[in-house]
Amino acid sequence: MSVMSSDSVLTLYHGSRMVVRHPRYGIGNPFNDYGLGFYCTEFIDLAREWACPELLSGFVNEYHLPMKGLRVLDLDAPNYSSLNWIAVLLAHRKFDITTPVMARARDFMLERYAICVDEADVVTGYRADDSYFSFARAFLDNRISLRQLEAALRFGELGRQVVIKSPRAFDALAFVREESVDGSIWHPKRMSRDRRARNDYKALVVSGDVQPDDIFMIDLLRGAVL
Repeated sequence: MSVMSSDSVLTLYHGSRMVVRHPRYGIGNPFNDYGLGFYCTEFIDLAREWACPELLSGFVNEYHLPMKGLRVLDLDAPNYSSLNWIAVLLAHRKFDITTPVMARARDFMLERYAICVDEADVVTGYRADDSYFSFARAFLDNRISLRQLEAALRFGELGRQVVIKSPRAFDALAFVREESVDGSIWHPKRMSRDRRARNDYKALVVSGDVQPDDIFMIDLLRGAVL
């Protein structure tokens, strides 16, 4: 975790069914990727897709976030890996554990790779919609290797999310404007991205592209060190 010393200002976007001029601390779903917080992105087109989970139209809300003095946890930083990212997801998201391997894997990942996100003002990292979380589940269940998982996470242009976590960060966040988003345009784009990621993932698995040095979950459980 780093404390920002520069005077940089992030431009952030939040896709929603409504205009959100005053995001409130403590409101939201605690079972999202990085726990309770206000989920944004630096990519406006991604926010437009988030605004349209169905064909109904929505809004993109734009904000400015002065970064100076904020504690930022960047899960894409070199000192973290995709294993840390998965452990953060496992600590927050609800999902069905369907095999004994998956149950052991979940406990192992939380013990070995978990990171506390609640001490940060802002958390940044890859988002994990349902298709990408299914890839992580496949890794936990020993169906794909770590290398295949990391390849799958690049499918569909995953995109980064920026999560406002603390009262201090909420106080610093300033609403700029809203933009109406046409669901008939952006919902199909959202679904197309998801299908593309799933199809690319299926092609990867069907290809049987397993390398001799690939690491599977069972290897980690047996003591492989990463």
